[in-house]
Amino acid sequence: MTARLAQAPLPWLPAGAAEVAPGVGLVALPEGGGAVQLHGMMTFCWEAGDEAGRRLAAVQLTELKAATQQQVAAAFGAGPVTVWRWADAYRRDGLAGLLPARRGPKGPSKLTPELAGKIRELAGAGKSQAAVAKECGVSAFAVRTALGRVPARPAAAAPAREDTAGREPGGQEPAWTQDALPVLPDPVPRDGERALARFGLLGEGAAPVFVPGAKYPLAGLLLALPALAETGLLETARSVYGRLRNGFYGLEMMLVTLVFLALLREARAEGATRVPPAALGRVLGLDRAPEVKTIRRKLAGLAAAGKAADWQLAIARRHAGARPDALGFLYIDGHTRAYFGTRDVQKMHLARLKFPGPGTEETWVTDGAGDPLLVVIAEPSASLAAQVKDLLPDLRDIVGHGRKATLCFDRGGWSGDLFAAITAAGFDLLTYRKADAGKKIPGLPDDAFTTSSWTGDDGRARDYDLAESTVDLPVTSGGHKGEVLTLRQVTRRDKDRQV
Repeated sequence: MTARLAQAPLPWLPAGAAEVAPGVGLVALPEGGGAVQLHGMMTFCWEAGDEAGRRLAAVQLTELKAATQQQVAAAFGAGPVTVWRWADAYRRDGLAGLLPARRGPKGPSKLTPELAGKIRELAGAGKSQAAVAKECGVSAFAVRTALGRVPARPAAAAPAREDTAGREPGGQEPAWTQDALPVLPDPVPRDGERALARFGLLGEGAAPVFVPGAKYPLAGLLLALPALAETGLLETARSVYGRLRNGFYGLEMMLVTLVFLALLREARAEGATRVPPAALGRVLGLDRAPEVKTIRRKLAGLAAAGKAADWQLAIARRHAGARPDALGFLYIDGHTRAYFGTRDVQKMHLARLKFPGPGTEETWVTDGAGDPLLVVIAEPSASLAAQVKDLLPDLRDIVGHGRKATLCFDRGGWSGDLFAAITAAGFDLLTYRKADAGKKIPGLPDDAFTTSSWTGDDGRARDYDLAESTVDLPVTSGGHKGEVLTLRQVTRRDKDRQV
């Protein structure tokens, strides 16, 4: 077996770019701006004077592991500790943490013409600079400035424009800031609720509370909430599990957290270590999201209830009730999933890896549109025919009693006993015919075929050579042993073979 080699990153960088790391280049733009080229794509850019955008690019390079802190620091003209501080401020406060702090005095000068005249009058009376400063409520430096011993600070702003404090002449807030939202507001303190949860007195868990803000990290996750509500995941979980034990994080909050982590491509509890708890907590309406130990504890409580199958059926019933027209055809197929845990699991052939390895067998049921309806984990070495037979009572409950539906599956479900059980349960079936061991399925004569035309959804017409016949299939095992099933067979002729 040949060893698999990782593809090296593209070394191409545009002309004039300074290499930060392999595949990463820093491009100087006109008028002081800059951009970062990452593996052939322009990924980050900032205008001249946009120090927050420049720092954000440096932080993102370290977060993406595209370059080390030392490499980023050397490229951006800063120290490694400074880059670390930028990253820490970004995790804590988002983009607002990267805004450069204003240097020097933070407000307008207190030295008005009236106050300067009073300082000169007191100094002329023979008082010391310290006494004058104390009486006027200013610093000694302001006294020296009023007396002309140091140059005065320039005016804060022209009369017709805002001053450096952001106010209009007369002390009024500018109109554009009166309705502006804070960039990244602090979450609502939940200390009281956490104290109650610590003693088991909170009940259903903390309710989400959102604070208006101009920028929320991970806010795009909120776009998934309407689709999540449409699935009925939270409603069915409540009907099956009831509620979790008293604590700060309730059942719905834990499920939304797991969905958000999955959308962030973190499918396991350990993935919570790679998502800032404060940032995820903001989109949950909390002060911080649950961490790994809490997620594991809550999942263990759900698993101990042993109601996963009931929950799946509840979701399937809701899906069937919302889309009854999609249940005319139900597609059933088995999938092998590679297992990477620590338990001793039977080895199976893994098609994706092309060699045997530990794995589990899953049986998926989808509706006529291909949307998932049900999935069950099979016993080791369980055949598709056995799985379909076990699913018949649940499928009848989902579809509804007395309603016809067609079960579609491949040759892995070929079994006379299964076919008899399907027809007895009131379903139709659609599958490929499988020849008996050592025997060949007899072909049909050429005069049995006719050409049939069909136009697909894409508007394209297709011609097929088809023949219709019947086949008698004896049932040799199971509860219907001895019966003979008469099934409709449609044969398609494709060049020199018949399917």
